[in-house]
Amino acid sequence: METKDRFAKITDWFSRNMEIAETELHYDSPFHLLIAVILSAQCTDKRVNMHTPQIFTRFPDPESLAAASFEEVYGLISSISFPNNKARHLIGMAQKLVSDFGSTVPSETEDLESLPGVGRKTANVIASVIYDKPVIAVDTHVFRVSRRLGLSDGTTVEAVEKDLTEGFAEELRAKAHHWLILHGRYVCTARKPRCQTCGLQDYCREYVSENLSL
Repeated sequence: METKDRFAKITDWFSRNMEIAETELHYDSPFHLLIAVILSAQCTDKRVNMHTPQIFTRFPDPESLAAASFEEVYGLISSISFPNNKARHLIGMAQKLVSDFGSTVPSETEDLESLPGVGRKTANVIASVIYDKPVIAVDTHVFRVSRRLGLSDGTTVEAVEKDLTEGFAEELRAKAHHWLILHGRYVCTARKPRCQTCGLQDYCREYVSENLSL
């Protein structure tokens, strides 16, 4: 199957079977989503959501977080992975928002990546979720699912992002990220993928290859 046809068929399946596809991180403002996404690095959304209500109440805006001490922020996120780095990043991010962006979360990925704790994946998440930019964030789930389904042969995050950006229609890219991440989180898992209940069996190179060898 040609890659173009593969994208078309997989897009059609997701469109019919996953009409609602959005972030599972809880937030009530662009600033709070930025906090949540920074905290979610190498940590589950479920754990992040357990802590963010208290964080959001204490830091409703960039100014309040920018003025916080390391000890206070660390105390609120100590049970989240890498709390030392994340506490410093959160404070630095807020300070830069205040000083360079008028306390507004920027919409351009280049500006977002200039913030402490914000890499390309985080920048793409914010740009797509908040500003509906036609960008795709590639995390471990997206990377794994894309390669299994034959949407990319890329061996780096950058290569996979490039293939997905070229393969998905511009107006679908923001949603496609969530299609792939949710499919990877609940069906096409890393260790024990639920192949028998997956509706994308016919397009999965690993599944087809394993069954042809039986």
